[in-house]
Amino acid sequence: MEQKIQMIDLKGQYLKIRTEVDAGIQEVIDSSAFIGGPAVKDFAAHLSAYMDGCHVVPCANGTDALQIALMALGLKPGDEVIVPAFTYVASAEVIGLLGLTPVMVDVDPRTFNVTVENLRKGLSANTKAIIPVHLFGQSCDMEPILAFARENGLYVVEDNAQAIGAEYTFSDGHREKTGTMGTIGCTSFFPTKNLGCYGDGGALFTRDEVLAERIRMVANHGQVVKYHHKVIGCNSRLDSIQAAVLDVKLKHLDDYCQARHEAAAYYTKRLKAFDPLEQHVVAPFEASYSTHVYHQYTLLVKEGRRDALREHLASKGIPSMVYYPLPLQEQEAFRHITRAAELLEASKQCAASVLSLPMHTELTHAMQDEIIAAIVSFFK
Repeated sequence: MEQKIQMIDLKGQYLKIRTEVDAGIQEVIDSSAFIGGPAVKDFAAHLSAYMDGCHVVPCANGTDALQIALMALGLKPGDEVIVPAFTYVASAEVIGLLGLTPVMVDVDPRTFNVTVENLRKGLSANTKAIIPVHLFGQSCDMEPILAFARENGLYVVEDNAQAIGAEYTFSDGHREKTGTMGTIGCTSFFPTKNLGCYGDGGALFTRDEVLAERIRMVANHGQVVKYHHKVIGCNSRLDSIQAAVLDVKLKHLDDYCQARHEAAAYYTKRLKAFDPLEQHVVAPFEASYSTHVYHQYTLLVKEGRRDALREHLASKGIPSMVYYPLPLQEQEAFRHITRAAELLEASKQCAASVLSLPMHTELTHAMQDEIIAAIVSFFK
């Protein structure tokens, strides 16, 4: 009997690495080094190697990572930070939390990411930083974005929560991993992420050793020497059990990314086999400058039929998700603190038409065939 279709199958993934994970967790318990122990240091070192030698500072979650990044950069109330309007709330939430001004800009509806043209529309004399979000598993077009940042003296904080493992290709042919190109990169290890733990977790990346030390200080109550606090900081730590889990899963990350990409390719192939479907749904776009690790496989559903399609899938026992149903400029929390740089029509349209299908490392072709058949039956 075919397994029930799930948006993400964490248990199935765990069962394949159960021996490794259980051994790692037991080692932490035996050592009783639950905070800041060897497991955290080992994971940080291994992740640094994976991220091309960047300094790695683990923390409690991805939202903390973004907040710590802005704190470490010394931004002050009144400073503006440009952020896409179509993204998860955390990217903008931390800006408001610190008394900074979020400036919303639109996204490219093909990639769901900001472009340098979008960012230029948000620029002002008060702009101090930009947060390009590598949404759904694909890099923003970083070469022109980095050039724009250099021209205008701006910090670049990459939100890499959904794209760890993806690579960007520069015009000279060399590649760099998402999260390693800006001033600071941030990621989340929420369980559903491509590299996810069994609780909460996050990390920051930077190539600047001095900045790395400041990040560590901010994340540790603003102290380098215990009980001597140089700046106002916060308390944000990755616990040792989560680090042990992540250290195991990091060894499999490239295989996980490959499995997701293969599943996405199968989805797209099967969708395009039904010619009339292309009149109704748009498959994900893969940019030539980036690999895609498919944190989500997200369709654009035309003709205002997204919600009806979702209900149809649910009636057949097939889950789907809308990431994200309301663009940030329309969220009540941001109405009085945000400067919108443009009309943000693309973000509104994306919010009204995106639909993400099940995507995980345990997805089978039989499951995907069932999902595609259900979509086809809706549009017949």
